[in-house]
Amino acid sequence: FPVKEHHFRPGAIGLWSGNRKGWKETLDETFLLQNKRTNDIPLFFATKENSAGCIKKLLDCASTNIFERGALGETALHVAVLNDNMDAAIALMDGAPELINEPMTSDLFLGMTPLHIAVVNQNINLVRSLIGKGADVVTPRVTGLYFRKRRGGLLYYGEHILAFAACVGNQDIISMVINAGASTRAQDSIGNTVLHILVLQPNKTLACLALDLLLAHDVDHGGMPFKLAAKEGNLVAFQHLVNQRRVVQWNLGPLTSNLYDLTEIDSLVADDDLSVLELIVGSQRREARRILEVTPVRQLVSLKWNLYGKHYFRLLLLLYLLYIGTFTLCCVYRPLKDAPENYTVSDMDKTIRVQKTLKESYMTYGDNLRLAGIMISVLGALVILLLEIPDMLRVGAKQYFGQTALGGPFHVILIAYAFLVVLLCVFRVSGVQGEAVVMAVCLVLGWSNVMFFARGFQMLGPYVIMIQKICKGNLTKFMWLSFIVLMGFSTCKYILFKRNCISRS
Repeated sequence: FPVKEHHFRPGAIGLWSGNRKGWKETLDETFLLQNKRTNDIPLFFATKENSAGCIKKLLDCASTNIFERGALGETALHVAVLNDNMDAAIALMDGAPELINEPMTSDLFLGMTPLHIAVVNQNINLVRSLIGKGADVVTPRVTGLYFRKRRGGLLYYGEHILAFAACVGNQDIISMVINAGASTRAQDSIGNTVLHILVLQPNKTLACLALDLLLAHDVDHGGMPFKLAAKEGNLVAFQHLVNQRRVVQWNLGPLTSNLYDLTEIDSLVADDDLSVLELIVGSQRREARRILEVTPVRQLVSLKWNLYGKHYFRLLLLLYLLYIGTFTLCCVYRPLKDAPENYTVSDMDKTIRVQKTLKESYMTYGDNLRLAGIMISVLGALVILLLEIPDMLRVGAKQYFGQTALGGPFHVILIAYAFLVVLLCVFRVSGVQGEAVVMAVCLVLGWSNVMFFARGFQMLGPYVIMIQKICKGNLTKFMWLSFIVLMGFSTCKYILFKRNCISRS
């Protein structure tokens, strides 16, 4: 057999587009890696040329090793199925049936059987022939690097043959594999079933068609990918699954009354701890917020807000205003006395009022009222810390402070305010002078946090969100660039100023 030169291009795999042609070209080039090439092995060359007569003669030859493998652990049957060579595949299955369920052994395509390749190539005749010859549709699992769900992975088709068939979307092959005994509830190594895998596919229209076919075979399995679609922000799949549960109550001309199943959506009737609404709020994907505009989620959120949410939110606003107002009065009327005549900090000091000692601060009825306000302020700060810090540890600092839906930067403001109030209490008890600066920062942070509650009002909410996005986006980048420029100018000014001081001295 003649030997042909082939060269593998590393960039070719990264540019694979997901269609059938791209799959075959990518896999074919990958098979020709290293020194062992397809054309170097007689059985492989005959298979690639689709020469059934040569294959039969080679199989009858005692020197032929039917289990000989290529560069990536592929057998001759893998090569035949990859090239859609029906005659060669039939000859190999008849002459060497041991190859039918033989997986590839390389790290890239570990576990891939000929049936996996035939399914992805959508060769119905080959799929039918392989299953008819005894191909296993249940046990084989592809765990190679090319098919793992990971950052930088080429694609994620799961591991089982049914998952490959569903992701390709050929309904005839899906039915064929299910009828052969494949389970729709089989899980891969990270716990995803075929329905979960379909939710994660980029071709959403094709995935929805495959979902319909799979749900027709397993009706009770429909709730499992529902929450994953919400968490991943797959709007098409989520809407499709919602419509599958929809019941038309009545029609009257252009008017239609629909009933929706809220079992997985509403937290009050969810089967487990996390409902769809909670997953949407906690999701790190921006696309997940779009599901809040989908029927019936939009109507459910609006109903919850009008019945419970806005009243609870306004009650919190009222309590916070009373609390921050009390703290502000305590700061305004903090205990001060005239500075003694000999009180000097520096030659430029013009201080005329100083802080009273702890013993002098609480002597009159007004002082006792202020003491009550201070106790309320400190207790409120401790409650804020006790509520915020466990939530931050549970959700994670990055998600807790970074997500606008969870409060975003307002959590930073609130925690900083509460910490400084506790620090103020320590200063007051220990008699440390200079609490005015910390107190001023507390007032700024405390009143700035009122903007968090302004988000709940239609008149002010959009502006607060806009300010948040500006501060988090362009303004932050501008501040970093300004900081770099100021560092240069400050250093330059310092050098010139230092030189002038030395020359004068």
